[in-house]
Amino acid sequence: MTATESATAASHRFDSIPLAPPDAILGLTEAFAADTRSEKMNLSVGVYKDASGVTPIMKCVKAAEQKLIETEKTKGYLSIDGLPDYRSDVQKLVFGDRIDAGRIAMVQAPGGTGALRVAGEFLARQCSPTRVFLPNPTWANHNAIMQSAGVNVESYSYLADDRRSLNFEAMLNDLSTKTRPGDAVLLHACCHNPTGVDPTADQWKEIARVVSSQGLIPLLDFAYQGFGDGLEADAVGLHTMLDACAEAIVCSSYSKNFGLYSERVGAVGLVAGTPAAATASLSQLKVIVRSNYSNPPRHGGAIVATVLSDDELTQMWKAELEEMRLRITHLREQFVAGMAKQSGAPDFSFLLKQKGMFSYSGLTAMQADELRTKHGVYVVGSGRINVAGMDEKRMDWLCSVVADVLA
Repeated sequence: MTATESATAASHRFDSIPLAPPDAILGLTEAFAADTRSEKMNLSVGVYKDASGVTPIMKCVKAAEQKLIETEKTKGYLSIDGLPDYRSDVQKLVFGDRIDAGRIAMVQAPGGTGALRVAGEFLARQCSPTRVFLPNPTWANHNAIMQSAGVNVESYSYLADDRRSLNFEAMLNDLSTKTRPGDAVLLHACCHNPTGVDPTADQWKEIARVVSSQGLIPLLDFAYQGFGDGLEADAVGLHTMLDACAEAIVCSSYSKNFGLYSERVGAVGLVAGTPAAATASLSQLKVIVRSNYSNPPRHGGAIVATVLSDDELTQMWKAELEEMRLRITHLREQFVAGMAKQSGAPDFSFLLKQKGMFSYSGLTAMQADELRTKHGVYVVGSGRINVAGMDEKRMDWLCSVVADVLA
């Protein structure tokens, strides 16, 4: 090899980098956008859509943005932990008055994903050699986030063999026998993604008892508050856990229940045993933020804070969120009723017991692939469907094509 050839080879360091596989969910969205068929439906990506198939901007958000335009005086950097008003409002929304404010360390984060990454790095840096136990199944990105943050990942049983209900006994057994004190356990506070299967209030009490007795750190993913049974009811599991455990980490998202997906609005709320521990934990959370994204974006957090600081806008938000929740419930009911009319189709009434935007449909990977290739209906290979992506005007068509691949 000549000197020129050697120099050229050395300058092309990226030539041998392999192509990464597409994201299991976002890759489907890209494929859906490229699909030229007029008759198609995307039930893969986890966003709320209205009857026109659009992810709407809520009226309360539009009003808050107008207010911000008129009053905003700077686009300067936020502090590392974010907007004070936003953190205060989120703290009230998540914790209410159940926890002494001095025991809470709160930082604004870029979405629930960013919050989970900050929490994962905190566990890796400050609680090592902790392991984090994830439910099986769970949101596909949970594993990747925790591993990237440097936390060892294990799993615990969650879904029963019927893929429709909670395997509660196996869940408690795994949390009791596989874990050791100091481990973290990730729990979906409501509207489990991807299954829609949530514990009952009584089951939450048993889960909290085991988590407390085992000395585990509850890591609660609170991404869909308001989409299950309502704002207050969806916090039952979280509040039950906080009543039983002196320490916890809550990763919350407002990208969903405010429709602020592209603004990336989330938070990490760490509950410590003492105010001194909370202060120290906050300092470490800020170190993690500083070395990652430095400080959070302003606009989304400012919208949430503006809505929650105005009684009229808050009531408007609650009414709009309730409207979205009821529409998702109606879509479930409409789909179940539509499938009941299909000759030879299985009973889908189990979907009525599930909560939030997602459900396991029972479709196999092969059936999901056939739905996409033959009919233009995009479903994750696991059979997870985004109920909020259904179109009520085309429900009969959807039920007919699902019945076709099940035949």
